[in-house]
Amino acid sequence: MPHFIIDCSQDIFQQNTPDEIMDTVYHAADSTGLFAPNDIKVRIQPYQYYRLGKNKTNFLHVFGFIMEGRHTEQKAHLSKQITSQLTKLLPDISFLSVNISEFEAATYTNKALINPDNIENDRHFGL
Repeated sequence: MPHFIIDCSQDIFQQNTPDEIMDTVYHAADSTGLFAPNDIKVRIQPYQYYRLGKNKTNFLHVFGFIMEGRHTEQKAHLSKQITSQLTKLLPDISFLSVNISEFEAATYTNKALINPDNIENDRHFGL
């Protein structure tokens, strides 16, 4: 936790590599101090086929999923940090956007939480 999933037009990779884009999102998220660096996960999904508005050629959208409990201001700051850093990296992009959503702690689970030895219910158990 958190997860940052990047959807983008495939042609973005003519401007920057997938690693450069993912590193930018990773470092922007890390710079907020909201997460342990080892917890941040970033992945990218390019699209070959898509439709945009007239005279728009490419897009990038980051879906951020974080554990509930942050204030609206913290989530807004995170969104703005990612947008700002990606804008510097991709100044000529047609559409660039970010949204942050929360996981509900009551319904979230992972393999650490179902480990019978994890009596403290630590979602980082064994990592």
